[in-house]
Amino acid sequence: VGETIAEDKFEVWHNGKIKANLPLKALSGNAPEYDRDYIENKIFAPAKKQTLEMEPIEALKVLLSSPNFASKKWVFEQYDHMVMADTVKRPGFGAGIVRVHGTNKALAFTSHVNPRYCKADPFEGGKQAVAEAYRNLISVGSKPLGATDNLNFGNPEKPDIMGQFVGCIKGISKACEILDMPIVSGNVSLYNETDGKPILPTPTIGAVGLLNNLEKMIDGPAGLGDILILIGGASEHLDQSAIISETYQETTGKPPFTDLKKEKLNGEFILENEDIITSCKDLGDGGLALGAFKMSMEANLGVSIEDQEIAWYFGEGQGRYLVSMPTSEATLLCNRASSTGVEARIIGSFGGESIKLGKSSANLEELKICYTTSLPKALE
Repeated sequence: VGETIAEDKFEVWHNGKIKANLPLKALSGNAPEYDRDYIENKIFAPAKKQTLEMEPIEALKVLLSSPNFASKKWVFEQYDHMVMADTVKRPGFGAGIVRVHGTNKALAFTSHVNPRYCKADPFEGGKQAVAEAYRNLISVGSKPLGATDNLNFGNPEKPDIMGQFVGCIKGISKACEILDMPIVSGNVSLYNETDGKPILPTPTIGAVGLLNNLEKMIDGPAGLGDILILIGGASEHLDQSAIISETYQETTGKPPFTDLKKEKLNGEFILENEDIITSCKDLGDGGLALGAFKMSMEANLGVSIEDQEIAWYFGEGQGRYLVSMPTSEATLLCNRASSTGVEARIIGSFGGESIKLGKSSANLEELKICYTTSLPKALE
């Protein structure tokens, strides 16, 4: 559709005639900007209830029963998500993948934002939105290429709302720079309020990645007896987490810090070792427990995970993945991780018919029903 040129200008041609000729600076760095008043926003207070007085498997059921975290299959099946039968990996388990005709290449697509994080700390929320989109693309074996932003906020004439807008954009910019994911397009929707109450700041990030060889796609599922490995270290960060939000209907505390250098290190490690990884799930909302359930559901196999405190299962530390592989490859991956400064440890294995989080467990089929029916029931 076009080509790069040496001149510092943007040209649009149609039927052999030039229709637009603009200096690039007028479209980017030297474009006119509003200079509205704003206040720096970090709206969080110490979390009141970080202790979850329930078994880990019961906490998982809380998330699976919530329309916020349950399957969105009911939604995406309403439209043609197969797109002329070119969809290689369907929506529902991370990034979707579409083949490129006439080649062995494919494109991966995803979108993400966590409005809870963005309200509590707009800068960190903006960083995290880009970082999780990056992880979504990595987890299917694609190299992240670029992103688009869809910035949804309340009334920017109010200094606190303008502060959200400024903070999120700064966070997005920082993450895009470190993760090498340029914003190539976007749109803005402002004044989203009802009776003077604004929506949560929602800077949605859409991102695209490239698979040069479709045969190297990490498509899973995990196999019987496969080992489950946690990449990126443990996290017990429950402030602003999904489980606290759903259990106590509160969103106090700081969002997790997104270490962008760690994000890039861990992401590149996944791509460098895609040849021995059977399946991969990046971790975000719902932490390790929700990620492991989704891998288990996709494989139609149970999973057993080591016994830990409940916060370990639901903490939402960033830059993390779950990967599965045959036993014969697990030690190799952990050794490679150790030599490159990546945290990796074996935490469980696949098999049976139950999800086991330490000493608590539930039948996989029971949990699948909960996960797949929560949203349709809410919309009845």
